[in-house]
Amino acid sequence: MSISSEAAPSTQPALRVLPPGRRYGMTIPFDGVALGEQKDWILELADLGYTDVWSSEANGADAFTPLALAAAWAPTLRLGTAIVPAYTRGPALLAQSVASLADAAPGRFVFGIGTSSNVIVEKWNGIPFEEPYRQVKDMVRFLRLAMAGEKMTGRFGASDVKGFRLGIRPSQQPPILIAALREGMLRLAATEGDGAIINWLSAEDVSTVAPIVQTAGGGTVAAPTKEVVARIFVAPTTDRDAVLAMGRYAIAAYLTVPVYAAFHDWLGRGEQLAEMWRLWGEGDRQGALAAIPDSLVDELIISGSPEHCREQIGRYVANGVTTPAIALLPFGYDQRQAIRDLAPR
Repeated sequence: MSISSEAAPSTQPALRVLPPGRRYGMTIPFDGVALGEQKDWILELADLGYTDVWSSEANGADAFTPLALAAAWAPTLRLGTAIVPAYTRGPALLAQSVASLADAAPGRFVFGIGTSSNVIVEKWNGIPFEEPYRQVKDMVRFLRLAMAGEKMTGRFGASDVKGFRLGIRPSQQPPILIAALREGMLRLAATEGDGAIINWLSAEDVSTVAPIVQTAGGGTVAAPTKEVVARIFVAPTTDRDAVLAMGRYAIAAYLTVPVYAAFHDWLGRGEQLAEMWRLWGEGDRQGALAAIPDSLVDELIISGSPEHCREQIGRYVANGVTTPAIALLPFGYDQRQAIRDLAPR
């Protein structure tokens, strides 16, 4: 893997301003660069025309720290989590974290919450992964009431709360987006949340998912009333062998997790993925990777020249994504140059 944190001369042509209201985000922090050394990267994102930075939370940095740094470094960028698990912080602590960042960056923070997965919740954190729909719904309601100043007592998801009142009141409550895969959670994102965060799907799949969100929210894809953020996995490299080899590992890491397996079965990929799931279940990891077709890698991971990658990102937007959040997969190219090459033009 070759990752450079040096500021190489930029070769991109002059940037054009995005259309009014159009958002264009990048996932942070960047792979292989210490958090405290990413200031110049974040500042350059703003200079290049990116409007948003989005963090996630799995086994690397937590979701809030990179955004807190970005809030101080680049005051024009909108900050979003995509996503924070609904289980791994108690209700009071989660409300404190959300309110603190909203207070630090008034009007610039969007909170994304979701179920996460049984791997992160149960295997890594020792918390039962039970009633995910209720857990997310209750935590969203708790956050809204707590940030409005209510004194909270009651059962919220898996937690009994007694007499909690949030001691910090952000001047502007942040929008809350819900990570959603299938129909029930997609509708919840529209009815309880301000929109949805979608993940690990193709541009064509957006045509199935986005209308569910907008219809439940009283709008349409052409006239959206809800935000739809998509984490779009991109590797701007023409090294196809590297993309196929490393892409299979990335796909297997997610699509063998029960919530994502069910999602792709619902999308109609059950037959396409049946052999991978069978071999993975039998412990044959190499066989499972080999069973992932090249076409699926091409559907779920954008690769190729920067021009081709930007064109493919545009297909997600055309099919109903209101906010693309690029997630660079570090498949052996210079990430610093990639953020320049993929900038909105």
